[in-house]
Amino acid sequence: MHALIVTPAPEGSLAGNRRTAERWAEMLARLEHSSEIVQEYRGESCDLMIGLHAAKSAESIARFHSARADAPLLVALTGTDLYRDLEHSPAARRSVEMAARLIALHPLAGQDLDEELRPKVRVILQSAEPARDAPPPTTDAFEICVLGHLRPVKDPFRAAEAARLLPADSRVRVLHVGSALEPPMEERARREQAENPRYRWLGPLPGDEARRVLARSRLLVLSSLMEGGANVVGEAAIQGVPIVASRIAGSVGLLGADYPGYFTTGDTAALADLMRRCEGDPAFYDDLRMRCHSLATNFSPDIEQDSWRSLLEELFPN
Repeated sequence: MHALIVTPAPEGSLAGNRRTAERWAEMLARLEHSSEIVQEYRGESCDLMIGLHAAKSAESIARFHSARADAPLLVALTGTDLYRDLEHSPAARRSVEMAARLIALHPLAGQDLDEELRPKVRVILQSAEPARDAPPPTTDAFEICVLGHLRPVKDPFRAAEAARLLPADSRVRVLHVGSALEPPMEERARREQAENPRYRWLGPLPGDEARRVLARSRLLVLSSLMEGGANVVGEAAIQGVPIVASRIAGSVGLLGADYPGYFTTGDTAALADLMRRCEGDPAFYDDLRMRCHSLATNFSPDIEQDSWRSLLEELFPN
C-alpha cells in the first residue's frame, strides 16, 4: 500500500504536525507500506490519504475525496480542529464528514464530536523515545521545562509568570524550548528573559536536544489552552519527568481525570502553587512522578505501530 500524508507544515519545520507526519511515515514503513509527505494533494497516485488538520488541509481533503471516492480518506484531528475550528469552520466540518475514519490523539476526543461522527474515531496515541545521552538533573536549581512553540494557543508565558510569584528562596528556573512563530512572541520572550531571572528562553532546538533539556528537568509545565493530545506528555512520561498541566480535555485524556497536577487554564496563581508544591513537598512530587511513570508504556512505539496495523487491516481487510 502507498499512503499520501498531507500536512500544512513544510519539510524541515519543527511544527508538531510535521513531526507527527514523519513518525507516521516511519510506522507505515515498519509495516512494509510506502508513504510520501506533502503539503497538499495534487492528484498524486496513492491507495490512502491521511490529512493532518481538518481545517488547514481542507482543500486537499475535498480534492482527494472528489477524485478518489474509492480510496480511504483519514483525517487526523488536532486540538484546534476539535476545540475551535469544527464549531466555526464549514470547511473543517466537511473534512470530517468526508473522512472514512477520524484519527484522534487522546481517548476523550470523541466526546467532543457530534454523535454521528463518533463511530469513525480511532485513537492512536503518539509514541515517544527517550533522549540519547540524557544528562542528570542539575543540583543547583529546580529546573522546569516548557516545551512548545510560542503561540497564543499554548499560553507560552504562563510558567514564567507563575515563577515570578514564587518565594524568594525558591530555586525554580524555567527553561523554555520552542520557536517564536510571530515577532511579538519573540519580543515578549526576550523581554521576559531580561526582566525575569527565573526564565530562560532557549529558542528552537533539534528534537533530541530538546528531549535532553526535558530529561534533565524536574518538571514539565503544559499550559496550553487547547491540545489534541500533546506528544510532549508521552515524552515526559517515558523520561520519568512529572507533569503539571492546564485542565483541558487533551491533557485529561492522556493523564486521567484523577491526576492531581492540574490547574485551571490561565490561572497563574494556581500554577505557581503547584510549582511551589513540586519543589517543596517531596510526597506530592513523588506522587506525580509515579503516576507519570505508570503511563509510560501507553506511549510505546510498538503500541502506536499496532494501532496503525489494526486500522489498516480494518480499511484493507484482504
